[in-house]
Amino acid sequence: MSECTHVEQIQDVKPKTHGCEECLKMGDSWVHLRLCRSCGHVGCCDSSKNTHATKHFHHTKHPIIQSIEPGEHWGWCYVDEVEFEEL
Repeated sequence: MSECTHVEQIQDVKPKTHGCEECLKMGDSWVHLRLCRSCGHVGCCDSSKNTHATKHFHHTKHPIIQSIEPGEHWGWCYVDEVEFEEL
């Protein structure tokens, strides 16, 4: 099993918005929300049509996101393609 080599980049961040930043600006909807653990950006998941969380990673190279859906306690490292059980 692979390990994440980016755990030192996890920051204690607060969500910048109460929904996907870009979808809110566009007046669009999303399926699930992901929090960037480097800067607090909130983006929509890959099941959403706009995939803003992944686009944020490609733009910024911030490696780790966390689900901010109620009852979900996991994260994902885009670079190492590793899921975290708890963050």
